[in-house]
Amino acid sequence: MAVTIEDLYRNYGVLADAKDNLSQHKDAYQVILAGVKGGPKEKRLAAQFIPKFFNSFPELADAAINAQLDLCEDEDVSIRRQAIKELPRFATGENIFRVADILTQLLQTDDTAEFNQVNVALISIFKMDAKGTLGGLFSQILQGEDIVRERAIKFLSTKLKTLPEDIMTKEVEEYVFAETKKVLEDVTGEEFVLLMRVASGLRVLQTVNGRQQLVELVVEQADLDQALNPADPDAVDRLLQCTRQALPLFSKNVHSTRFVTYFCEHVLPNLSTLTSPVAELDIQLEVLKLMAEMSPYCGDMEKLEANLTILFTKLLEFMPLPPEEVENGENSASEEPKLQFSYVECLLFMDGERLKDFKIRLQYFARGLQVYIRQLRVALQGKTGDALKTEENKIKVVALKITNNINILIKVKSCYRIDTNLNWNIFKRAKRLSSEEMGSGAATKKQITPLPRRDARQIYNPPSGKYSSSIGNFNYEQRGGFRGGRGRGFGARGNRSRGRIY
Repeated sequence: MAVTIEDLYRNYGVLADAKDNLSQHKDAYQVILAGVKGGPKEKRLAAQFIPKFFNSFPELADAAINAQLDLCEDEDVSIRRQAIKELPRFATGENIFRVADILTQLLQTDDTAEFNQVNVALISIFKMDAKGTLGGLFSQILQGEDIVRERAIKFLSTKLKTLPEDIMTKEVEEYVFAETKKVLEDVTGEEFVLLMRVASGLRVLQTVNGRQQLVELVVEQADLDQALNPADPDAVDRLLQCTRQALPLFSKNVHSTRFVTYFCEHVLPNLSTLTSPVAELDIQLEVLKLMAEMSPYCGDMEKLEANLTILFTKLLEFMPLPPEEVENGENSASEEPKLQFSYVECLLFMDGERLKDFKIRLQYFARGLQVYIRQLRVALQGKTGDALKTEENKIKVVALKITNNINILIKVKSCYRIDTNLNWNIFKRAKRLSSEEMGSGAATKKQITPLPRRDARQIYNPPSGKYSSSIGNFNYEQRGGFRGGRGRGFGARGNRSRGRIY
């Protein structure tokens, strides 16, 4: 016979009046447990009554938790929310892990209110036993379904940093790091980024040794022991993602040597053949920017001379020789040289003068650079406020910053010791500038050309076209995840087949 509302209230009264003799009324509690098989009203009452007397009947603990779990999976969302709201009351002693595991599985709901209720419940049991709660979360991350794993990782990446130190103790943080390393043995690109956010936010790792451990995690993910296949966009994407995760960790005590060495030996020689993981990404510039940002933290390198030669050879590719003069004093070159300012800024930041003909190239490049700087200043002169906010003037401001940076770098012998900020750290929208895209534009005043010396080569006269309107329209840094992700096998919980995607 089905349990009625009256039955539930009557047996609730028996238990409420029993006080110290609750254990003698096991049959009354069993009637309340049977309420989960009733109608909607009976289920809502059972969801509230079952946890109230849960601790008084340890021999019925499994039956009580299973009954509440049945309500958490009910077709009626209001019943599910009520049951989820009461779940933290079961989180006592050895049950904390089980309750955390159940709540983690419930993160897969698509109902917003229910999802928020699960989050509130998880935070609630975190305050009771953080380590036990983490055990349930990581259990599902390692063995649960993909949707549960994904949402559990996102929960950790967003919620852990909000918990106070009295909950996230040193012991708890060490447990988080140990479990995170297990998960990192097989992750997608997006999961890797989120888990690195979790690990790098741990207070216990805010030391030189801790940051070094984080760098080692990234090194392992980046597969720096393997040669790079420049034609594989997934391999290129993985390297870029891992390098971006490592960048904030580098310092004068935590060196970027392994990454810089790998880029010199495996990436720079293949720079022109790299396959971009994203169509609109200038992959060559992205690589050079990463190298420039890492270079100040590079320690002792085993093959220093060889790697500097590789670096400098690449710089020369973007530093054209001035054209030879013919008898009439005109340039022999039939085409205007392309001056890749953004590329050169990166490479100059990493290295200085090394080869014999570099001085000639540098002087020629510098003279052309001065022309651009003058034109840009004339174009921006007197403009303030809204006038500087137009798309064209924004691009010119970025261009002026880049050219000024290069001008400073050229003047200093040891580029890596100067106090110069890379332009994209100030202007995140800067992408790539070339002499074909840069021109005098709004320059209105006639340039005064000094008389050339007898031994001077003719200075290249830049074109008068517009600046590239595509500058800054794409920010690869904001993209998350490796292309394609890992191919995980779908199957029963605990019998998952995961293989490295790299």
